[in-house]
Amino acid sequence: MTHPLDNPVWHALGGPLARLGHADRGDRVRRFDPEVSIFGAVDALDASAWQALAESTGIGGAVFLFRDQVASPPRGWKEIYRAPTLQMVAGEIAETPEIAIEALGEDDLEEMLALTKLTEPGPFLPRTRELGTYVGVRRGGQLVAMAGERFQLEGWSEISAVCTHPDARRQGLGAGLTLWMARQIRARGDKAFLHVVEENENARLLYEAIGFTLRRKVDVVAA
Repeated sequence: MTHPLDNPVWHALGGPLARLGHADRGDRVRRFDPEVSIFGAVDALDASAWQALAESTGIGGAVFLFRDQVASPPRGWKEIYRAPTLQMVAGEIAETPEIAIEALGEDDLEEMLALTKLTEPGPFLPRTRELGTYVGVRRGGQLVAMAGERFQLEGWSEISAVCTHPDARRQGLGAGLTLWMARQIRARGDKAFLHVVEENENARLLYEAIGFTLRRKVDVVAA
């Protein structure tokens, strides 16, 4: 048995986030709706799974995978992106600093899209906010920092889209929002986890400093 976090997209789309995606090829392939997230998943990444992905994607299409290990795609596929990524889970986390945090919703979408476009914390699409709770911090009425949830599966919730406007960095906003989200996730009985690109050492050190520990490496691959 593999751990659900080894294949979080598969388990999210087979559980709490099933309403935001669809299954294809007799449930061999699961995908988020394209305005929610770019990612898709298969259970076991073997030859038949690549064939099912090819049939689901179609000629000229692309598949984005986020899972434990993704070997080089087989013949007929072309790898177009790969990002070795660290998966971290919340341990003994620090206290949440006193920050004025507010809930974000439909009325804030334009600002959320603008902030994520500027800071590039990862794919953030017009319906990504439907994946879970999103919160932010404002300065002078402007949204300058935010964080939210992405992959939710039974017993676990991923903290994602953590970003801060360049003019508001080094104020502890990203750390504060991450800790606030982690405590909210724990309060409802789930465990918090997050991902950081392996080469982003500054982010890794920050998350370690506030109480997150490395669980394993995962691959983010587009083909």
